Order: sequence, then structure tokens, then C-alpha cells
Amino acid sequence: MAKVLMKGNEAFAEAAMRAGCRFFSGYPITPQTEILEYMSWRMKEFGGEFVQTESEVAGINMVFGAAATGARALTTSSGPGFSLKQEGISYLCGSDLPAVIANVMRIGSALGNVFQGQGDYWQMTRGGGHGDYRTIVLAPASVQENADMAYEAFDLAEKYTHPVIVASDAAIGQMVEAVELPEYKEHDIDKYDWVIRGRKPGEKKRVLENTYYAMGADNYKEYLLDKYRTIEETEQRWESVQTEDAELVLVAYGISSRVSKEAVKMARGEGIKLGLIRPKTLWPFPKKAFDALGEDVVGFLSVEMSILGQMVDDIKLATLNKYPVECYNEFANVPDSEIIVQKAKEMLSKYEGGVKYEL
Repeated sequence: MAKVLMKGNEAFAEAAMRAGCRFFSGYPITPQTEILEYMSWRMKEFGGEFVQTESEVAGINMVFGAAATGARALTTSSGPGFSLKQEGISYLCGSDLPAVIANVMRIGSALGNVFQGQGDYWQMTRGGGHGDYRTIVLAPASVQENADMAYEAFDLAEKYTHPVIVASDAAIGQMVEAVELPEYKEHDIDKYDWVIRGRKPGEKKRVLENTYYAMGADNYKEYLLDKYRTIEETEQRWESVQTEDAELVLVAYGISSRVSKEAVKMARGEGIKLGLIRPKTLWPFPKKAFDALGEDVVGFLSVEMSILGQMVDDIKLATLNKYPVECYNEFANVPDSEIIVQKAKEMLSKYEGGVKYEL
């Protein structure tokens, strides 16, 4: 299939509809508003429903209702708008409903600003609402992956009857690149026995209820633990770049990973054995990628666009805190490949020779 030039947000919207998404509800907020604009005219050509809601809260709760009917439903937001959706995401998890939420990340707490950021990592990977839950979080690093992950997210959501978050950022959402769009897929809205679409005479009544009440506390606990164990075991995804002989490994996702790839290339040109692990899933975090590393590794450098450094915590957990883990964190700006190489040199000067932390 021929490639077309598209903005990341528009490619995401088109791929979602080609995946069978037939309901969208959301509210405009930069830098994700192009998704709404594109959906506003394109969705009707697919025979679906587009609703520009009065608030972010309404957007996520309308998705809850649409998902309960078996529709492939989507909402998107950014920053403070994504925060307002957290209660609804918790309800989706508590009711075992599949839905897709896109978070086109921007910088800062409160209103922040419209520049690219990755400061929502904890919120997305730990469960930003109330209760014990986590959501699958996909992290595209290009316009192509933004489309591919939009397409795949609906299948994952239905596989586990669970919400899936696609975590892009302002840079990925706004950039224009060549993209090969996926094939059109028809979705059978009635293929599941839990959908609430009325009932014919003699059919069992369908009632949507909180799975905690439906199963009882002990059964619900085991059900959730089994679900999350299965997701962690089967859905870890990542890309490894020149890690076979690496002495220091960068860990970066999204737009930060693209700069990190360039840093690996620059470092290798100087004879520095730098590698990269790029998580494609932020949860489940790709711990298996770290298990496969060679014995030459002396440390890890997390490259991320957050003031505090957030993914660095998961790197420490994945490596059982046996290695030094440092963080190069930018705010408002995309990380600089030359600074990455410099920080890599500084780490290697401290730890080269196989110095490791003991448990």
C-alpha cells in the first residue's frame, strides 16, 4: 500500500476508525485537538458517531456507555484533560470494559504548556484514579507507530476487556511523516455476550455491574491478579538497539528514543559501546529486555522529558537495583543527542570496569 504524508494526530484518528472505532467523544485541548477535528468530519463517512462533549468528564463517561454496548469507543486528551478522565478510567477497569484513551502528552502540572513532555508516566502506568488497577500503555515513537498502535489498541482492549492508553506527545502528534495506513476492519458489535443492547424474548437479561460485586472479594482478587499476570507475561514489547556488546544502555521511549538512537550512532562512531532499550509498552514495562543483556553492561541512563525522572524507577525495578541508574531529564525541550553522549561518557568514567550495586 502506498504511503501518505499525515500529521501524527490525524494518522492516529484515521487508523482508529479503520480498526472499527465507531464512537468518539472528547473535548478540544492542545496538542491533541487535531484528532477531534479529523474525527468530526471523517467519522460520519464510516457510519459512526462523533460527539464534542461539554467536558473531559463527559467524554470519558460517554465512552463508558458506548463500550458497554460493544462499540469500539475512543476518547483523547492531554495534560489537565487527561487528569479529569481518571475516575472514568477507574470505572472502565472496575466494570471490565474495553476502551481506548489517547494521551498526547504536554509539559507541566496544572495548566502546564503545550510543548512535548513525558511527565504523565507515573499517572498512566500506576493507575491515575482510585482503586487497584493498571492499564496497558502503548508508547509510539513515530507517526507510523502512532497509527499502528491506534489500530492494535482496540484488539488489546477487547482481548483483556480492559482500557488501553496510547501515550504519544506533542512532538509525535504534531509532526508530519510518511505513513502506511492499515486495512479497513469491520467490528461485530454483537460478538460478545456481555454487551448491553437490549434483549430478545427468552434471552438472558444483561446487566452491567462492578466486577467486585459480581464475583465477591476473594474471587475478584484472584481474577484481577491472574489478568495482570497474564498481561505482564505476554504483552511486554520493546526494541533493542546495539545492546549485544553495550557497556552502557540508554532507556527511552517516544520522541526521546529517536534522539537516543542518534546518540547511540554518535557514540559508536567514537568507539563508545552505547546501546538502547526502547519500551513500546510502558505497562507492562519490558523487564525481559533487561534480562537479555550481556555481562558487559555497567549501568543505565534513562532519557526522558520529565523534571523528576519517572521511568527511572521502573528501570531500577527491572534490574533489581543491581546497577547504577541515572537520569537525563529535559523539560519543554526534546533531549539533545550530544548531551546524551556526554552524560554516557561521564557515567562510564565512574562505573566502567563492572562496578555494580549489591542487593
